[in-house]
Amino acid sequence: MDSASPIHIFWFRRDLRIEDNVGLSEALKDGLPVLPIFIFDTDILSRLEDPYDRRVDFIHQAVAALKASFQKSGSSLKVFHGNPLAIFKDLIAEYRVEKVYWNRDYEPDALKRDQEIISLLENDQIKWKSFKDQVIFEGNEVLKSNGQPYTVYTPYAKRWRAKLDQEGLDFHLAKLENLLTFGDEPYFSLEELGFQKTDMEYSEPILDLEQIQQYDKLRDYPAQDGSTKIGIHLRFGTISIRECVKVALENNATWLSELIWREFFMQILYHFPRVVHESFKREYDQIAWRNNPAEFALWCAGETGYPLVDAGMRELNSTGFMHNRVRMLVASFLAKHLLIDWRWGEAYFASKLNDYELASNNGNWQWAAGCGCDAAPYFRIFNPSIQQQKFDRQTEYIHKWLDEKAYTAVSPMVDHGFARERAIATYKKGLTAAK
Repeated sequence: MDSASPIHIFWFRRDLRIEDNVGLSEALKDGLPVLPIFIFDTDILSRLEDPYDRRVDFIHQAVAALKASFQKSGSSLKVFHGNPLAIFKDLIAEYRVEKVYWNRDYEPDALKRDQEIISLLENDQIKWKSFKDQVIFEGNEVLKSNGQPYTVYTPYAKRWRAKLDQEGLDFHLAKLENLLTFGDEPYFSLEELGFQKTDMEYSEPILDLEQIQQYDKLRDYPAQDGSTKIGIHLRFGTISIRECVKVALENNATWLSELIWREFFMQILYHFPRVVHESFKREYDQIAWRNNPAEFALWCAGETGYPLVDAGMRELNSTGFMHNRVRMLVASFLAKHLLIDWRWGEAYFASKLNDYELASNNGNWQWAAGCGCDAAPYFRIFNPSIQQQKFDRQTEYIHKWLDEKAYTAVSPMVDHGFARERAIATYKKGLTAAK
């Protein structure tokens, strides 16, 4: 096909799949040949300090799988490495682009990037269309009766469920027809992107129905490994949220609640983008954090002397994953036992978690620190020893990540009773000053 013939472009971002992909489905139905593209965004990659990044490896493998799917249909996926604005300028120069399609993203940096692309396209009289795909309901779709966003989960979830009952779930079939045919090009290696091969092995996501049916019974016990491990697939869109919600509706209400929490935090970030850098409850920014670097280093390394905290941190450092119950404990320990600013912990998780997502990471850290919307009250302070008794009584999880020496020889870096009283006094003083 010559470059003078009009085409459409579909831009893959956080939706690395063909099945039930709203924007891709719409692009393929719209008449003109579609050029599918993916951009390894150097603006994002340059912020990653460690070349051993499992998330980049995951994306690299997922994009390769996507590319192979298009090749089976006689086309391919055009992959770029660079700044999106510069790449779109080159695409506009090379092709007669009539319309560009993509699925919406809601993070502040992504919104800024997309606005730059929109301005470029409109300046060249090129049409564009964006679609809702990574959520069931966007920020303005679930609002209170007065038009204001919800800041408490329970009424949000009730309205979310009612709206779903009313509207249902629409799935989007994408027939790989009407694709632009072009010669295949070499694929970037991880090294060319500035990264290293990791132990990450990408495979097609599978929803284990038996595991999901047991989710509410097993989810709090880290040794049971009752987590679905689907977070990374939702993060990068290798699975459809609509498929997950359908399965949750049919199999486990508790797992559905977790999916709704994800959307709750996404709409909080959308309506209150300041939470990226500020406490949702502004008065909590008056707390006098101790921010001891040596203590932070012990927490990062899993050397606090509290076995369940240390096991969680070592699991994170070794695998890029941490069980959700343990995430709550280690976050509470950092913010309350050590009085280290929640933003320090949030940034550390952001650098390590395979399933890192800004809205959920931010929302959950602020929840644990007491400063978020619908957060645990500041005087609720997890006792690591009691948490261990409740959720890892046989120390199976602890012994998986701590050797005998680490389990028995390290004294707690701070006494729980002392830390609890110090935290309550510090929080109370900061909140009183804020008034």
